[in-house]
Amino acid sequence: MPNPIELHTQRLLLRQWRASDLKPFAQMNACAKMMKYFPQLLTQDESNAIANKLAAFIDDKGWGFWAVEEKQSNQFIGFTGLKQAPECLPFSSAVEIGWRFDSQYWHKGYATEAAKKSLEFAFNELKLKEVVSFTAKRNKPSEKVM
Repeated sequence: MPNPIELHTQRLLLRQWRASDLKPFAQMNACAKMMKYFPQLLTQDESNAIANKLAAFIDDKGWGFWAVEEKQSNQFIGFTGLKQAPECLPFSSAVEIGWRFDSQYWHKGYATEAAKKSLEFAFNELKLKEVVSFTAKRNKPSEKVM
């Protein structure tokens, strides 16, 4: 089992998930504004299950969908990173990049900053030839980051 990798940008720390991330992550996942492009809001248990699954992937691989911490405040603000694309998609053999940030951190360039660092890791360290991303057709803000 590899050690979890941490990535640093000027303003952000991409790191392994912590128990203290669960409450703010669940609040994000229960917010209608935040989850506008998702099929449904999530309960605390559903949100915790996702966070635990993401943490387990990082434990297994050393990388994944990292929790993102704003360095200035030491606050959990969302997640960004890489993982195997879901099997139900036509590009399921690919690694996907994804992100989700609390709405109070939108329009600050955090998603782009974290995504660029994740891509740098994907291509330079993992030596991937391709990384994919996908979203709902109407999710124009995520398309801009893509």
